[in-house]
This record gives sequence, structure tokens and C-alpha cells, in this order.
Amino acid sequence: MTLTQLSYLIAVDNHRHFARAAESCFVTQPTLSMQIQKLEEELGVLLFDRSKHPVRPTSIGEKLIQQARTILNEAERMQQILQESKNVLEGPFKLGIIPTVTSSIVPRFLRQFNKKFPKIQLQIIELTTEMILERLQKDDLDAAILATPLDERSIIEKPLYYEPFMAYIPADHKLGKESFITNSEIDIDDVLLLNEGHCFRNSVLNLCNSSPSLSAKNVDLASGNFDTLVKLAKKGYGMTLLPYLYAIDMSTEEQAFIKPIADPKPTREISLVYTRAELKIKVIEELARIIKASVPEKLLNESDQVLSPVHQA
Repeated sequence: MTLTQLSYLIAVDNHRHFARAAESCFVTQPTLSMQIQKLEEELGVLLFDRSKHPVRPTSIGEKLIQQARTILNEAERMQQILQESKNVLEGPFKLGIIPTVTSSIVPRFLRQFNKKFPKIQLQIIELTTEMILERLQKDDLDAAILATPLDERSIIEKPLYYEPFMAYIPADHKLGKESFITNSEIDIDDVLLLNEGHCFRNSVLNLCNSSPSLSAKNVDLASGNFDTLVKLAKKGYGMTLLPYLYAIDMSTEEQAFIKPIADPKPTREISLVYTRAELKIKVIEELARIIKASVPEKLLNESDQVLSPVHQA
């Protein structure tokens, strides 16, 4: 039994597909399949039910996979101890991030992170919150940036900043001449939303304490990005809400249509989350420090109205 075989075992469990597992390990499928088969012969058990599609671990396979993850984590920890003793940190670091944060925060911290850790290969993977949590549980991510709080005991949340919501309201909208708006003026049936699965959409629904009514609209419009929502608003399909960092990065012309929301300002909490405090903790702590230093100082103060990223139906 080798660490390589155990890494192949975990890859098959993560992907539930031998070809994709082999691709993720940068080996051919026959090589990976042969090593899994050798491991099964050595242990005297079947680790996967290959008759299922996708393949699934057997009952004993699930228990051994869990132990394999522990063994590989401990082996990685040994490498971390050696690197720390030499004051050198290197190797891959997988960072998950939700789509509504990527464009506004990655350009702010990336250069400084690379300067601080020139030998770390940072891999940034854009995923939904649900997919991030799943991959954290499988140790397929080292950390992630997402909206919190989440009711997940298995993860550690390290708040980074508190980002207010801003309203994008075209000039010809009924609220277009207002210098600011209040929470009570936000009509969910007039708000253009992101697609389901985005935590920002959930926070907006929680703010309005309701879901949009299909009967109130001729067309049900939803998008996967803020750019499209802004374009739809400009065409007269309603207003939309945007996170602060996205809004301040817009052009001067577009910012003319940005309206602040009166106190209590609806806000989202953005955190760095991880599951294994003892692994790569120095990188995680430094990443948190770099991100905090990259955002406006006023966003570091905790808000009185943090909206949950989970829809409260």
C-alpha cells in the first residue's frame, strides 16, 4: 500500500468516475485502474461497486476511504512541518470562491499573495456555496471565500469584511430621482435577481422577506451575473441590487445610477472558511490578512443587519 494508491482511491471517490479521477491525478486511466485493483488485491476486499454508474464505494470501501483521507492529511501535515521549519512554504493551494465575489476581490489580493508566497501555486476555483462545502468535506479545497454565516459545524469561518448592498436604479425608474432608498421601498417583484443557487439571490429574498411572484411579471428574468442584471435594468425591466465592491468598480457613468440604502444597511458577511485548522494555517492566516488590507477600511466593521446567505423560506 502506497500514498500514491491512496491518493488514487480518494480521487475515484471524489469524481465517482475512473477516467475523470485519472485525469485529475495526471495519469492514464489504465494506470489508475491497475493501482486500485492492486490495492483491492492486497486488502482482499472490493473498494468500489463498478456495476453502478457513477461508481460507488462499497460499505467497507467507504470506511477505508475515510481512513485514507486521514493518512494523506497526516502525510501532508508532515510536509507542512518540514516547510515551516525551513521557513519556506510551497506547493499547491486550492481556493474555492463564489461567483459574486470573484471579480471584485481576486484582483485586489492576488498580486500581494503571489509576492508573499512565490513558491505556492494558487489555484482559484469558482463554485457555488453548495459545491464549495462538498469539496471542503472531501479535502478537495484548502480554503474558500464565501458568504456567511452558515450553519455548518464542520467548517471554521473567519470573517473578512462586511459588504453593504447597493441599489442600481435607472433614471427613468420610479425611484430614479431619489438620492437613497429604504428597505421598505424595495419591491421583490421589481428586483432583477441572480439565478437560483447564488447565495446573493438568497440574501435579497431574505431582505424582502418574500419570493418573486410570477403573475406580477410578463417575463421571468434571472441571470448568472451582475453585468446582465445591470443591462436588463437599463432596458427598463426593473432595478437590481449589487454588492458594494462590485458597484464601486463600475464606470463613473454607471455609478450615477447607484443608490445607497438607508440604515439599517443590508449587508453580507464575506468569510474565509476551511475545515482543517492545522493544515496550511499559516497560508490561510496570511491570506486573510492580505484580503482585509485590500478592501476599504469601513468594510471591516461588523454590520447590524447581516443577511443570511441561506434562503429563509
